[in-house]
Amino acid sequence: MDNHECDEWEQLYRSGDMPWEKGYAAPPLLEWLDLHGPLTGDIIVPGCGYGHDVRAIAARSRNANVVGFDISPTAIAEARRFPKIGNESYQVRDLLDLSNDLYSTFDWAVEHTCFCVLSPEHRCDYVTRVASLLRSDGLLLAIFFLYPWDPGEMPEAGGPPFGVTPDELNRLFGSRFQVIEEIHPKTAYPGRQGKELIRLLRKHQTV
Repeated sequence: MDNHECDEWEQLYRSGDMPWEKGYAAPPLLEWLDLHGPLTGDIIVPGCGYGHDVRAIAARSRNANVVGFDISPTAIAEARRFPKIGNESYQVRDLLDLSNDLYSTFDWAVEHTCFCVLSPEHRCDYVTRVASLLRSDGLLLAIFFLYPWDPGEMPEAGGPPFGVTPDELNRLFGSRFQVIEEIHPKTAYPGRQGKELIRLLRKHQTV
């Protein structure tokens, strides 16, 4: 993101204007972990905010290394205030402007609210960056917002957050990932029921 966008997100966290901050981990993520068990290896959670999803993963995956990063220093400072649960850590990073020290470092990426807040023009960049973080054959566990607004509340500009269709997801991720599983979650934050889609995607192996 450019400096203006970075400053905007930081200001939202400083002012407390954070409608996405619910105070606990995403229910669809917990539902998926209940069904499939803990994640293993090295895990990245981009756009982690206060780190609720990071800690939920770390609590289930005691032997995993879980790294959350966010563009906002205030968000990361708050995430670090929570008691440590497992082997989790936090970094100030911009997904769209990553240094190569993180490339091919992770076995899993877990997506919740990062993809939906990026302008649609950056979505191809998102796919490229997440793929670059993962080792060959790495996995992306993603909760996508199909229609993230309450009735009558879609912003005039369409977002953020920005919705997405399954066909759009197929076009965006198809060149880099294979869909392994798709679930319409039964649980959600209040007001989000029926608006989300879980996909488990595997990065295409590199030759």
